[in-house]
Amino acid sequence: MSETNTAAAAETAAPHRYTAAMAADIEARWQDFWDADGTYAAPNPTGDLAGDPDVAARPKKFVMDMFPYPSGAGLHVGHPLGYIATDVYARHQRMTGHNVLHTLGFDAFGLPAEQYAVQTGTHPRISTESNMENMKAQLRRLGLGHDKRRSFATIDPEYYKWTQWIFLQIFNSWYDADAKKARPIAELVAAFEDGSREVPGGRDWAALSAGERADVLGEYRLAYASDAPVNWCPGLGTVLANEEVTADGRSERGNFPVFKSKLRQWNMRITAYADRLLDDLDALDWPEAIKLQQRNWIGRSEGARVDFKVGDSDAITVFTTRQDTLFGATYMVLAPEHELVDTIVPAAWPEGTHEVWTGGHATPAEAVAKYRAFAASKSDVERQAEAKEKTGVFTGAFALNPVSGEKVPVFIADYVLMGYGTGAIMAVPAHDTRDFAFARAFELPMRCVVQPSDDRGTDASTWDEAFASYEAELVNSANDEISLDGLGVVEAKARMTEWLSERGIGEGTVNFRLRDWLFSRQRYWGEPFPIVYDEDGIAHPLPESMLPLELPEVDDYSPRTFEPDDADTSPETPLSRNEDWVNVELDLGDGVKKYRRETNTMPNWAGSCWYQLRYLDPHNSDKLVDPAIEQYWMGPSESMPTGGVDLYVGGAEHAVLHLLYARFWSKVLFDLGHISSAEPYHKLYNQGMIQAFVYRDSRGFPVPATEVEEREGKFFFEGEPVKRELGKMGKSLKNAVTPDEICTEYGADTLRLYEMAMGPLDVSRPWDTRAVVGQYRLLQRLWRNIVDEATGEVTVTDAEPEEATLRALHKAIDGAGGDLAGLRFNTAIAKITELNNHLTKAGGPLARPVAEQLVLLVAPLAPHIAEELWRKLGHTDSVVHQAFPVADPAYVVDEAVTCVVQVKGKVKARLEVPPAISDDELEKLALADEAVVAALGGAGIRKVIVRAPKLVNIVPA
Repeated sequence: MSETNTAAAAETAAPHRYTAAMAADIEARWQDFWDADGTYAAPNPTGDLAGDPDVAARPKKFVMDMFPYPSGAGLHVGHPLGYIATDVYARHQRMTGHNVLHTLGFDAFGLPAEQYAVQTGTHPRISTESNMENMKAQLRRLGLGHDKRRSFATIDPEYYKWTQWIFLQIFNSWYDADAKKARPIAELVAAFEDGSREVPGGRDWAALSAGERADVLGEYRLAYASDAPVNWCPGLGTVLANEEVTADGRSERGNFPVFKSKLRQWNMRITAYADRLLDDLDALDWPEAIKLQQRNWIGRSEGARVDFKVGDSDAITVFTTRQDTLFGATYMVLAPEHELVDTIVPAAWPEGTHEVWTGGHATPAEAVAKYRAFAASKSDVERQAEAKEKTGVFTGAFALNPVSGEKVPVFIADYVLMGYGTGAIMAVPAHDTRDFAFARAFELPMRCVVQPSDDRGTDASTWDEAFASYEAELVNSANDEISLDGLGVVEAKARMTEWLSERGIGEGTVNFRLRDWLFSRQRYWGEPFPIVYDEDGIAHPLPESMLPLELPEVDDYSPRTFEPDDADTSPETPLSRNEDWVNVELDLGDGVKKYRRETNTMPNWAGSCWYQLRYLDPHNSDKLVDPAIEQYWMGPSESMPTGGVDLYVGGAEHAVLHLLYARFWSKVLFDLGHISSAEPYHKLYNQGMIQAFVYRDSRGFPVPATEVEEREGKFFFEGEPVKRELGKMGKSLKNAVTPDEICTEYGADTLRLYEMAMGPLDVSRPWDTRAVVGQYRLLQRLWRNIVDEATGEVTVTDAEPEEATLRALHKAIDGAGGDLAGLRFNTAIAKITELNNHLTKAGGPLARPVAEQLVLLVAPLAPHIAEELWRKLGHTDSVVHQAFPVADPAYVVDEAVTCVVQVKGKVKARLEVPPAISDDELEKLALADEAVVAALGGAGIRKVIVRAPKLVNIVPA
């Protein structure tokens, strides 16, 4: 009989067998029911989504996935891994009595939609909304239990109204270092006005012009515009944050070259929160690897600020962690972008300038200009590479070493960056590897000020490498006022810091690697800034009544791009071309005036900095979020001292960017009293990645994985051998498998089970379509244990279950329940499978209590089949809100345990004993056993070692 006839015969004999077709019908029906019934609606304590009066007394659980971006390519089976995991967890939490908030929105602004618009002329909103609808349909098919009333997209004007509002809160705030919190800028202005706070420069606030006041406040605002070195990408026509530039100095998107350029851009003063961002990590339940990445990115270091005079009026300020080596500073280096470079460069080379210092240029100005152009073409990583040749040029200026009184030459070099410290270093070549290499290349002097621990001596000119140590003593470090000779490094650092501070030429300070967040993008598809400029160029915030400021229509979506290697260019934004929108007349409270709108847009990170708050109160048009609602879902508690989301699941790739930015916004909103949670996400869990085999031909090009044949352990495509490797899953690698394919062939519940059973959630695992059938068969056996495949009738009985079955059931409940709560879904499935196999082997109809608890066990993992079976068992209410089974301890404990009895270290007997047997009872049983008595042969007993219930060791006299 053919396979087709066999299948047809089986279908005729078992018309009610669980098949892919039946799964599709069951799943579609229950998805429709859940939507119509509002099954997953999570009630709020107050507001539009308020629920039962006693909701505030129920334990809550806020479960979140990282914001998805609606890609035009749709989902492959790797994408839903985290979504299915949070859904399983959320379902289990509902069944254990929690009010669970689980929903999903879309992070829909950003570059992909804009690039598609540039290529096709399709408005970004149209393509983005189409992509969202496709993704929603794919996710719905998986049976995810999201509260759809709370969903939104960052491109919704009613959403980005509040993104703009938060920007204005940050713009209208300053960080009070004494209070260690953000305060309204109006309070700072009042302090300047009444004289309780001195205006920088000592001037009278009332005497300052509007422009001067704006400049002063700009030095304090948490959101500010400034001319600063930025990462300019001509190929994209936009500037990029440091985190968006790859290690080889190219754009993360598009792989275009990135250059350093000075432009006026919006920034967020995240550096003001560096200490708090570090300190509060200790209160978070995050993976240690993620915490470490954030600590390293923030990069706190303690040292001293030191001023080196240049001429009569200028000074170069450096930050150093080795102020003890100040006597050894023999030259200085500025970053090529340092603002003092233009000021200190003389018209001609000083007499006696070494030829190697000039780079062969006729004047210092020419040398500096050429070198700046050279350095601008390199990434920060390239500039700091240890193995590269050291390059630089003398500025023609000298600075005064404040402790030795020597004039030291000032260079610019690419290994010093403006983004770290002050953009200037004092070079101590004898004790720093990079400085040593630079000094060798430019024939600069070296002075040993830390006694080497080897036999190289103290003449640094003879050394082959620098000597860097925190253990040795200081030498050659004395003047008429201070001597560090003979001191250890720690003591010497403290003494030098004190001396510098006493003379007003330095002070102890803390420095951070973290830089302020570049917040401007020269794009169309992003949130417009709620900022306008008056005729004097002063920035003014729009009042809340004018929000949202919506994106206007433009004819051309693309920013002006340039040849990728053309660094001598500057941005031209799409919004700047809509003159009717840019130039406006507004009344901002002092009469109608002409203004010009900001034509940059916010980065794609803006909308994801606060989306957890919108989930709480998504329809509130009057407030960011109702305080009582925010307090209920995210407020601090004894176990969550800084508040936040109960569980946040997503990829580890967002360790620095999104997570750091969101933490910063939360702290500002907390300081200003808008929210009670100082942190956005209390518990973070990073899921692994689903990988897939990539098959490459002889050219190294991927070939369609589904068309590859395996023969005797080798792989062939169209008859030609191909190489197999494990990698990412994706369209470009021709190995993507869509969830739609698996749902069609096996059903969504099977896909859910397979993805959760593949291995621990936090590790990567390879996809194997052939292995999916294992979970499909589990569901078929589950169905057969409850439903007659020939008649479709339920087969359960009212008979009492056997004790062996009760033990198997309650052990599964106990184990799977703990696993589901701990996100150990693969082991939970293993325990449920073991129970189902036991029931299958036992044969006969199941007792109703066993069948019902089996269905409840499966419900979080495979909700559609569970819902169907629950109704077939006679229930009229949804399985979603049923109580999760509770294990009976009496059945969880093994009925009997095998105890090994040894005499002289050799096993002489095995006893079946109760698990709770005492040491004394077990010893008596062991000594009375016939085999043990025979082994002792009447000898006395010197010692009996008992480890109840599993071991007795008898040592004869």
